[in-house]
Amino acid sequence: MSNSERASYIRGLMDGLELNPNAKETKLWNAMAELLDELCTSVDELEDEVDGIADQLDEVDEDLGTLESEFYGIGEDSCGCGHHHHGGCGCGHHHDFEAICPNCGETIELSEDMLDEDTMVCPHCGETLEFDFDDDDEDISFEELDSGDDEDGNSEE
Repeated sequence: MSNSERASYIRGLMDGLELNPNAKETKLWNAMAELLDELCTSVDELEDEVDGIADQLDEVDEDLGTLESEFYGIGEDSCGCGHHHHGGCGCGHHHDFEAICPNCGETIELSEDMLDEDTMVCPHCGETLEFDFDDDDEDISFEELDSGDDEDGNSEE
């Protein structure tokens, strides 16, 4: 039974008591019943608003997921290769390497195919990264892309 239905039931019980309309107690009970009706109406309106906002939030969340997938090529549980996975990659790419993003510090799983590209967008922070291979110890790291500034932060011409 909804709150409004319960308030109507209470109003019916009061009417069944055949209270004296001139008694102070009857005026008190009627005032309380009116307040209860108004509160029920307000709660119903608030619940409708919350339901509407929740629906809108779900739509925004879906749109954001689509944007992340299309723009960054990743999903909520992605290795950075652009394929969705749960509990293990399962994307078909073989991930032989890991590197740490210098911008956000997150670990990124890499495949040979991904390394062939020379640059990539970090799936965690969106920073464009360039691979730096150290042939001596076979380590892979990222180097910051040159923004055109010299060491003092002045633009080169």
